[in-house]
Order: sequence, then C-alpha cells, then structure tokens
Amino acid sequence: MRIFKSPRGQAMPGPTRPMTGADFAPRPDTAVTWLGSAGIFLNSRGTTLMVDPLLQDFDMPLLIQPPILPRQVPQLDALLITHIDNDHFSRSGCVDLKEVCRSYHAPRYVAEQISALGLPGTGHGIGETFRVGCVSATLTPAKHDWQNSSKKWAYRHWEEKDYCGYWFDTPDGSIWLPGDSKLLPSHLTMPQPDMILLDFSDNEWHITFEGAVRLAEAYPQARLLCIHWGSVDAPDWSTFNGDPAALAARVSNPARVLAPAPGESIVL
Repeated sequence: MRIFKSPRGQAMPGPTRPMTGADFAPRPDTAVTWLGSAGIFLNSRGTTLMVDPLLQDFDMPLLIQPPILPRQVPQLDALLITHIDNDHFSRSGCVDLKEVCRSYHAPRYVAEQISALGLPGTGHGIGETFRVGCVSATLTPAKHDWQNSSKKWAYRHWEEKDYCGYWFDTPDGSIWLPGDSKLLPSHLTMPQPDMILLDFSDNEWHITFEGAVRLAEAYPQARLLCIHWGSVDAPDWSTFNGDPAALAARVSNPARVLAPAPGESIVL
C-alpha cells in the first residue's frame, strides 16, 4: 500500500501503471486491475471484463491518469455497468469501445440507455446470473436512488432495481463488487467471497466508513481491494475522499486491505 496526498490533502494512490495488450492476453489465473475511480478490469484465464470504467471525458478534474484509453483497448468480452451516474456509466467510453467490446450488461433501465447509444445492451434483474466466457456474474442488490431527492435528476422515479453490484465466480475464486450503495442487511449475509471490491466512501448514499468496517468484519477472510477513492480532485466531496490507511487501521488482519495504483494487477 502506497498512499500519497494531493496538493489539496486528499489521499491518492501511487503513479498509474499504463496497461498494454499483454494485460488482455490469455493467462493461467485470474487478475483484478483497478482502473481508478470505481472502475475494474478482470482477466480470468483470458476472459476479459470491465466494470464501470471511467477512462475519459469526466466532467470533474482528476488526480490520476487512466491506465488505458478506450481506443487503446485491444479486445473486451464484456463491459458491465452498475448504475446511471456518470462516474460509472461513461457514455463516450462505451461508444469508443464499440468495435472491440462483444457485449454490454447492466440493470434493465441502464441497458436501455446503452442500447440508445447504438450498442448491444443486455438488461438484467437483481439476482439474475449470466455468463461471460469462464466467468459467472450475478447482480446483487444496491440502494443508491439519491436522484429522487434531486430536482435536476428526478425526471423519473428511480427504483432500487436500477442499481446493482456484481458477484463474480471465476475458476480461481469469487469476487464481489457491492457497488455504490447504502449498507443493506443482505450485504452482511452473503457467502464468504475471496475478494471484495470495496467502496468505503463516508457518504450517506454510499456504504459510509463505519458501514465499510462492518462489511469487512462480516467477511474476515476476504481481501479488500479499495475503489472509489483517490481519483477525483474534489476534497469537499465525501464520496471521493476515502483513505485506505484509515480502513486498514480499523479492520482485522489489516494486510488484506489492498490499495494498488491504477493499472496494477492483483492476482486472485
């Protein structure tokens, strides 16, 4: 874990490791790569997935460089989106991956928005499972419907089914991304995962810091790969201001807290 401070005091990761075609090649194991923000790249024995990649055109300044641009991606079996927020659903990024990405998956409303871009969006319900190569993906519940309280975004009624996390079963173990969500009772009664992709933002529409500690302690064997931190230059926004060192100080077996640089792979 290498934690630095931005000029305005935010915790941020080490320098980005640029990704190359080798990261997308077949391999004998499963590797998880943080893309910055909430984005994840998964290469499981040659099956390649991205979840919520924010690789270009964000409307707020960033603290990091993305490890790869959409036009540099050589091939992708699937791109998965958890919800509509533009730090998770990058419309331009999805479009610019069109020629190399075989499939797009999301909750049903978000999949409709993907399809509206001229892309092959496939919608799923909470609890539904689908396969991409050797990886099985199941949508898990999330509660992040903050838009209903916003005059700007309440142009429709947002439902919990419009947001999700993902549970991945790979040949080498299980990975769980709870997604942007308040802590739900069901989050504490999942099977024991091998790795949790943990958003630990101390924000009322996220898990909160104390909620992240509870979740981590509910699964004491899980490695905790920190996401949704150290990427957006917004020191006054609690959603972007987690510090992995603070999380490690509160959980049992703190060595399981992982804070890699963007583009750095962790083998499952």
